[in-house]
Amino acid sequence: MARVPAYPVPAALRASGSAVPPGLDRVQVPVGIRMPENGLVTLQSSHDFTTTLQRLLAALAAKGIAVFARIDHAAGAASVGLDLPPTTLVVFGNPIAGTPLMQAVQTAGIDLPLKALVWQDARGTVNLSYNDPTWIAARHALGGAVDLAVAALAAGLDVLARHATGP
Repeated sequence: MARVPAYPVPAALRASGSAVPPGLDRVQVPVGIRMPENGLVTLQSSHDFTTTLQRLLAALAAKGIAVFARIDHAAGAASVGLDLPPTTLVVFGNPIAGTPLMQAVQTAGIDLPLKALVWQDARGTVNLSYNDPTWIAARHALGGAVDLAVAALAAGLDVLARHATGP
């Protein structure tokens, strides 16, 4: 994967301690990588559903990132007599990280706070999916003024997702 030079993370993000993983004071922006058209990033987990979800929640708590909602879609389906494999949406974020995007273009608020979906497919494979912040920025034509904030969000989400799904 080709990378451009590292850029400093904005001071407000660094000071918050929640949008940027500890020790990450610079972000590298990947170049030459084709993101899926829908902006969805999916990682296969090396853990079962419950462990993946717990690892995600623990990583968010460790970074001081607020969890605003946890939606158990499988429980919702069961409540009306329908079957759905384990599927939970976690809605999380930090105003320090997300507000600059909405200040640039308020419609970015439809994609914020950030969300991660932990789900198990019919074969039993557990995955974690999220919207790439770069895709969110492109969707709302945020422009270059928030590139560093978007890069920091993307790097932070990548770290969280890999922690939740990795060995």
